Amino acid sequence: MSELLIIDGSHGEGGGQILRSSLALALATGRPIRVEQIRAGRAKPGLLRQHLTAVKAAAEVSGADVTGAALGSRELTFIPGPVRPGSYAFPIGSAGSCLLVVQALLPALLVGDGTFTITIEGGTHNPSAPTFDYFVRVLAPILRRLGARLEARLDRPGFYPAGGGRLHLTVHGGAAQRLARLDLRERGEVTSRLVTALVSALPRHVAEREIATACARLGWDASTCGVIASARSPGPGNAVSVEVAAAHVTELFVGIGEKGVPAERVARTAADEAATWLAAGVPVGEHLADQLLVPLALGSGGVFRTVAPTRHTTTQVDLLRQFVGVEVAVRELGGGVWELEVPPMAATPAAQVRPGSSPSTDTTPSD
Repeated sequence: MSELLIIDGSHGEGGGQILRSSLALALATGRPIRVEQIRAGRAKPGLLRQHLTAVKAAAEVSGADVTGAALGSRELTFIPGPVRPGSYAFPIGSAGSCLLVVQALLPALLVGDGTFTITIEGGTHNPSAPTFDYFVRVLAPILRRLGARLEARLDRPGFYPAGGGRLHLTVHGGAAQRLARLDLRERGEVTSRLVTALVSALPRHVAEREIATACARLGWDASTCGVIASARSPGPGNAVSVEVAAAHVTELFVGIGEKGVPAERVARTAADEAATWLAAGVPVGEHLADQLLVPLALGSGGVFRTVAPTRHTTTQVDLLRQFVGVEVAVRELGGGVWELEVPPMAATPAAQVRPGSSPSTDTTPSD
């Protein structure tokens, strides 16, 4: 067994990202880890339900030995086995983000062998987390461009505080062939613009106000760029998405409705982020930047241009250096443009099928 790697969970952004990325890299490389001071930078440190679900999910798909997997735990030891194809279901038991659980699993599934079918129940449209729409419109298409084979389906959205959303993710892994190299330096000409207001159990005028506000902020025609989408969810909820498709990339910026927050403010959150990205002229937004780093390091590497790196991005850079010896080059090009170049890790990841397992094996766990 490889030497246990100690991860300081208070480093950098000091939240759940270090834990999720550490789990992803442990699964993909087979290296055991101990994460200390988990989420020390948050008001409620330690494992919350969505973080605990990510730990249990990573353990289930790899048959890992785990200590410290409990609500509120601030230290975790995780000794993974090879990832095992099959069908899995992971209920979070709260409105915690399903997509953050996906972050802990997806990189290893992409480099594993066999087919993985994952069902997760919880929140699908959360503040401070990628939404399901973001995953399918932004991240998944780029991964497919690099050779990944994955599909995602939403049964129903889940909003805070009711949760109850459910998504399905199918990944056809391929450990024998790395993801291709990414070269994303130019955005290209903008080809379409769209503002979508997703509402569940809320008056239609909420969506109408959001579309009007976002389009006015961006100088778009609400009659041609606005779409209202009604959804059935266990509780009321709202998300407004500003989507910009260009020749080489699609980006999406989201505002999540909260009780007591005016619809106009929700819309301005998304529109302001979109306006900043459009003005910068870069292809990769700040949230996509940190999500690309781990898959690129496990694949064939790549280079992309983005806005100034966030703490989430710099934390990922530091973790890749510590975990797999990948030195991400971070260069400021001027005018608010930055370029990140990610070399591939030295050896092929160790995520393999456990001997004797089969893609048709049903290993659906309980919560």
